[in-house]
Order: sequence, then C-alpha cells, then structure tokens
Amino acid sequence: MTHHVRSAPVGEGPRLPSARGPVSAAVQGYLRGTDPPPRPEDIAGATAYGDDLQLALYLCYELHYRGFAGVPESHEWDPDLLRVRAALEHRFLTALRTDVPCHDSVEDALADLLVEPVDGTGVSHYLCAEGELWQLREYAAQRSLYHLKEADPHAWVLPRLWGRAKAGMAAVEFDEYGGGRPDRVHAHLFAELMTDLGLDTTYGHYVDAATAQALATVNVMSLLGLHRELRGALVGHFAAVEITSSPGSRRLAEAMRRAGAGPAAEHFYDEHVEADAVHEQVVRHEVIEGLLAEEPHLASDVTFGMDVTGYLEDRFGDRLLDAWRAGRSSLRTSQSSAISLIS
Repeated sequence: MTHHVRSAPVGEGPRLPSARGPVSAAVQGYLRGTDPPPRPEDIAGATAYGDDLQLALYLCYELHYRGFAGVPESHEWDPDLLRVRAALEHRFLTALRTDVPCHDSVEDALADLLVEPVDGTGVSHYLCAEGELWQLREYAAQRSLYHLKEADPHAWVLPRLWGRAKAGMAAVEFDEYGGGRPDRVHAHLFAELMTDLGLDTTYGHYVDAATAQALATVNVMSLLGLHRELRGALVGHFAAVEITSSPGSRRLAEAMRRAGAGPAAEHFYDEHVEADAVHEQVVRHEVIEGLLAEEPHLASDVTFGMDVTGYLEDRFGDRLLDAWRAGRSSLRTSQSSAISLIS
C-alpha cells in the first residue's frame, strides 16, 4: 500500500472538534458565534483533568497556533474568551500545584530524570517489548496533537530569556526546526511517520480520538509557554522532555522496527535518539544553569515544570497501558472510526 501525506489546505485550520461537556460546548458555540461564553459556575464545576475542561482549554490555546476553520482570527485576543481561558487555567494550575509532589531542588529533580526506572514499566518499554502495530498507531495518533507542532509551545519562552539561557534554548529549537531545512523539521518528520503508519496527517485530525490525559500533556506546554511568570516552569518542562527523550526514543525506534512500521516511522525516533542526547547537555548546562545564574529565584519553578511533566506523562501512560493490557483501544472514540487508513 502506498501512503501519501495528507494535510489541510495552507492557511485553513482544522475543523472544531466535538464538545465533551457544557464548558467545551459553550466555548465551541462562542467560537462559532452562536452562544455566549461558558458560565463561571460551569467552569468551577468542571473536573480539572477531565475531558470537558481539557478540551475547552485546548480550544482556547489553539487560537494561538493554527486556529480553526470558520473561526475569525480576531478571536485569539477576544477579551471574553481570554477571561474564560484564565478561569480554565486557574483550575488546571491549582490542581497541578496541589497534586504534584515536587523535588526539593533542581539538582534532585535532574538526578531523577537522568536515572532510568529499573522496573521498565512505561509506555515505551511496553511498546518495545510487546506492542502491536495498532497500539503504535494509537500512540502516534494521540501524540500528533503535539508532534505536528513540535517545539512551537516551547518557542514562546524565547523572548522571556536572555544571555546563555536564550542562546542555548535557541540552539535546541533550531535543531527542532530542522536546522533551516524544511525536510528535517521534526513536525514534518512526524507527519512522515504517521504516513508510514497509515494515519491521516491533517493537523488536529485526531483531537476527537485523544483522551483527556493526552490533551493535558499538550495543554500544559501552552499554559507554561504563554505566561511570562511561568517561564521557569516552561524551562523545567523542556528539560524533562529533552532529558528523557533519548532512551525512550531508542525503545520506540525498536518498536517501530519490530512491528515493521516503515523507514520514516523508524527514522523519527532514531533522529531523536541522537539529537536529544546532545540537547540534554545544552539544556542542563546552558539553559537551566544560564537561567538560574540570572534569576536564581526561579529554581522552584524549574523544579515544578520538571515534576509536572512527569506527573502528566505518567497519567497518560497509565491510561494507555490500562486499556492495552485489557485488550481495549486507548482512544476515546472507537479505533475503526478514529484511526482511518489512507488508501
């Protein structure tokens, strides 16, 4: 079977996804111009990590990326919608600050990131050892919410840094964007991976299939990136992603090879094994050390960003593994409708 990368026309955002509750339905209606914004009491009653709040937050954040088909671009800075987003963010961030156990220091948090768990029970371990092709496809479909805009949320922090931290961050981001070569942009490489797996590469195509846990891993990047006061936490998030990426990518590359996913699927993760091993050193010694040399008071924020990343990734991983070990699809919608093959 020959696969071809599919994408929406240039300049056209994805369609609005289906609502998951009263809050996301009201945000969706407001974007369409048919409904008032969500009521404060509905936002206050929404579960912080639940489908309704996470989708509503995702809808608000996507206005800062590619937007949605049929939604005016002016909605990006709509005052009423910004008030809604602030209330949603407050619910999410308050829950994270309450629920996430944090390390006492940046050094302790980094040390834990650098040690691979001895039990090997994570998603990449599972996929490497016994994952089937349909599970790799489900994993890629949900990860596409981030990887088709890989590096974009972290780029928000660049204007908030200076000196060593800015230079180091810019160097890593330059690599993420292909070092000036469009064919090596990591988002493009992930689209090619999706094509190998027979997935639709249209930006935002799998939002309806993605679980609340998957949405939260994406939303937290935008939350930290869009607020200057959270710049330290965004650096911590970036560090956690880069430091843990290389060993996980090595396992995922092996999983793709074992399942016969295809050369582009293998290449995406092989690329990250090499690149992120280098990025780890830059992030630790230039970005984090550079930031804390200038602003030592941000140390607890950096730690928070690292620990929040692990917390949300663990929740996502548990959701995947619980379903797969029970022989079920991990997706919100049925596999047959959500994961559409490209002929």
